[in-house]
Amino acid sequence: MNHEPVRQAAAAVVIGASAGAVEALLRILPELPPDYPLPLLIVVHLPPDRESTLAALLDARCRITVKEAEDKEPILPGMAYLAPPDYHLLVEPDFHLSLSSEEQVLYSRPSIDVLFESAADAYGTALAGIILTGANSDGAKGLRAVAASGGIALVQSPDCAEATAMPAAALAACPSAQGLSLAEITGVLKNELPHQLK
Repeated sequence: MNHEPVRQAAAAVVIGASAGAVEALLRILPELPPDYPLPLLIVVHLPPDRESTLAALLDARCRITVKEAEDKEPILPGMAYLAPPDYHLLVEPDFHLSLSSEEQVLYSRPSIDVLFESAADAYGTALAGIILTGANSDGAKGLRAVAASGGIALVQSPDCAEATAMPAAALAACPSAQGLSLAEITGVLKNELPHQLK
């Protein structure tokens, strides 16, 4: 599968995933070098009623720092921020994070759409949005907002996703998005997006 090379700069990456997320993220994030220049903001649908060990699990396997996002913290390059259970994660216009306990969106809190839409407002054309495996349609509207703001839209190809509903919904809602394998998404993150910054 050949994809069109990315030809624009990105200042941040937003990633959304649900069923099958841990395996997909473990294929992508450990490949990023310790001096990776972009921040990654990640929503994974998690059970709301217990503490998540996902950030610690990923951080132990990655060369970049992976942590649970905290309210009002600044977004820094080379960091991966995970939405905590039962909180929406948003990007403020001043490029700080905020956490919200507002209503669920598509039965989910954190919601991928909420993160992607707020990040698209803040970053505009300098945002890359990625939808991975998942079993509902959360993220489709958000990815469309990323593309509408001039950002880069990438989706894990449904035919290689553990759960196909989320990537299929994202591709249907955002026809300009590229459907790629996990290896190709990793290649874009490592080799294409950072070089556009230089």
